[in-house]
Amino acid sequence: MSTKENPQISLVGAGPGDVELISVKGLNRLKKANVVLYDALVNEELLTYAPTARKIFVGKRKGFKAYEQEQINQLMVDSANEFGHVVRLKGGDSFVFGRGMEEILFARQHRIPTEVIPGISSSISVPALAEIPVTHRGISNSFLVLSATLADGSLNPELKKATELNATVIILMGITQLPKIVELYQTANKGQIPVSLVYNGSLETQQEVFGTIDTIIEQNEQVSVSGPGVIVIGEVVSLAGNYHEKVFSESSSCCIS
Repeated sequence: MSTKENPQISLVGAGPGDVELISVKGLNRLKKANVVLYDALVNEELLTYAPTARKIFVGKRKGFKAYEQEQINQLMVDSANEFGHVVRLKGGDSFVFGRGMEEILFARQHRIPTEVIPGISSSISVPALAEIPVTHRGISNSFLVLSATLADGSLNPELKKATELNATVIILMGITQLPKIVELYQTANKGQIPVSLVYNGSLETQQEVFGTIDTIIEQNEQVSVSGPGVIVIGEVVSLAGNYHEKVFSESSSCCIS
């Protein structure tokens, strides 16, 4: 067990939500933690693996921030100096839109030993759990992962460039920007491209909405669903089980699974 004289920070990716999708190494670090700083997308059931650790929620959700990023950085370092081993627990993978490197660099500036334990990113695992491959021979040779929204709340301008590619496009933090994303693809005359919205990926409440660029907004409005979602755009979406039945069957009025 780490002590006050032995500060250490472990940056651990918790995976997409299912507690079983954290790595064995990440789980072992949790068990040895003196302090756990965890984010909003972390499944809180994981905290039971650190029964004696101090648990501090530092996440942000829908505009609410428990702490600013600068405060999280300082809290992480202060906790390591005072208590020893700190696990910084982040959803998905810490280096995929998780600001993990910012935290590592701050810790290094304060001479705190650090380690990075990768997590399963929702960008590829959530499509996989919906039976959507991000690449497939003869259909898609590459994939692109984008955040829909910049730090100031504006639409990521790289989304426009993505409409020019044949790659699978995976968009995180994009559900609220869906109308603008659809408009970009329609302007590029790509209204028939298959699309899936996967909500609450890896959890028991996981739900998928299927459609095309031209229909996905209407399809999404027909269902009652909430929670974090991943947008997948590309021909690979059509490989998902029963995709054509869900999207194109005249006898079906709903496309949610």
